[in-house]
Amino acid sequence: MAEKKTTTKKAASAKSSAKAAVATSTGGLTLGALKPAKGSWPKRQRIGRGHGSGMVKTGGEGGKGQTVRSGGGKGPAFEGGQTPWARRLPHRRGYSQKARDIGHFRSRFAVVNLHQLDGWDVSVEVSPESLIERGILKNTEDGVKILGGAKTGKTIPQGLKFRDIVFSASAREALTAAGAQLPAETTEGEA
Repeated sequence: MAEKKTTTKKAASAKSSAKAAVATSTGGLTLGALKPAKGSWPKRQRIGRGHGSGMVKTGGEGGKGQTVRSGGGKGPAFEGGQTPWARRLPHRRGYSQKARDIGHFRSRFAVVNLHQLDGWDVSVEVSPESLIERGILKNTEDGVKILGGAKTGKTIPQGLKFRDIVFSASAREALTAAGAQLPAETTEGEA
């Protein structure tokens, strides 16, 4: 029996050596010797195996619900569910001058300088409508204001009549000196 075992062992070793000889003679490549190139198969990531791995809890899948949705999450004013600051403030009626631009409160005047009235026909009353007709103004905005801007060589006609116009202090002074008929004095802000 011992003899039989040794013969089978010898036969097996002879077969393997014959296979090895065939492998070397054919270029050394057999199906059993095939293996992937080193580094071509990265090590498998083990999910949910402790905090050190970085793949715990959701395991790389992300959250569900609000965190998944496009635009989801809380805004910068979110205060954890308590009433936000902007809604806790008391309401105030009407405009707040601090919150609005100047255009809501300031009158905007269409401006005419004194030198633009040079050559004006004295028989025609100076009013917002007549200034638009003559092409001096395009529109009257909140009113028309005459400023004291003068140019050399330009003169103010004597005895002009005005209606619905506001004057600066220097313009009023110059027109009074030229004998113009001015309406009763109003504050500069009034139209």
